[in-house]
Amino acid sequence: MPLGLVSALRSVDIGLADVAAAESFFTDIWNLRVTARDLGVVYLRGSGADHHLLALHPRARSELVSVTLRATSAEALDRLAEQALAHGGAVVLPRHRVSEPGGGEAVVLRDPQGRILRFVFGDERHVDTTVGKDQPIQLAHAVLNSHDVAAGLPFYENALGMRLSDRTRIMAFVRIPQDGPGDHHSVALADADNDCLNHIAFVMPDVDAVMRGGGRMKDAGYAIEWGPGRHGPGDNAFNYFVGPGGYVIEYTSDIEQVDDNYRVGNPDDWKWPPGRVDQWGISPPPSQVLKHAQRQIAFAPATA
Repeated sequence: MPLGLVSALRSVDIGLADVAAAESFFTDIWNLRVTARDLGVVYLRGSGADHHLLALHPRARSELVSVTLRATSAEALDRLAEQALAHGGAVVLPRHRVSEPGGGEAVVLRDPQGRILRFVFGDERHVDTTVGKDQPIQLAHAVLNSHDVAAGLPFYENALGMRLSDRTRIMAFVRIPQDGPGDHHSVALADADNDCLNHIAFVMPDVDAVMRGGGRMKDAGYAIEWGPGRHGPGDNAFNYFVGPGGYVIEYTSDIEQVDDNYRVGNPDDWKWPPGRVDQWGISPPPSQVLKHAQRQIAFAPATA
């Protein structure tokens, strides 16, 4: 298994019919900042070093353009392309210079179930990284639906060098190996009858920020569709919402830090008592609005 090819989840590119309205939401309510604009695309950053966390693309309908991870080196980009081909994926764009804001080099891959994954190296980083009181810092994870998790998971392990942290009845959580402890998961595959986006999670400074963010969203007319609560796998606090374009977004914090000594859990390890859906036992189940939204946004066809 290749190790050391990927270092972090960086950003997600999303398509929406009304980019202006989405920009207003993500800056005024969600608390991101515009870091660049280019050819109608708006790039939004958090308080951390990543150049951007979201890129808003004008599209006729909501569709997921790509998920971007950071490679550990320029050579790792070539290795990722080789490994993708060896494990049932495809190379959409071989290693190339990135012309969009953020720069660097990249490869664009398609996994065996059609998801578009970009890997960048040498992209710009921000030096003004003072954490705002209730500002998202970086992305926590992207959860992607899978019509066959057992078939989809090996690509992330064998081609990308990620590690399974936990397998519940409905989800496989995979992490990016680090030299020391790292986030419990950066990507998860959710059992579903489709391969759509499930949700995008943003790291907040602490649990209070997750809660205040929930209050800010409610004040703006966005209901908490699941939460507040604390997950089992990952041990993170959460609040979920349906944002512009129907995208499911999560505020989260306190993600468990694990290393290779972590024992991989199985579904029997993650069973809640009747009536519970989180550790605290206070969260109601996910709303039907949320469940519907988690099945609606598919990956856009890749274009070279």
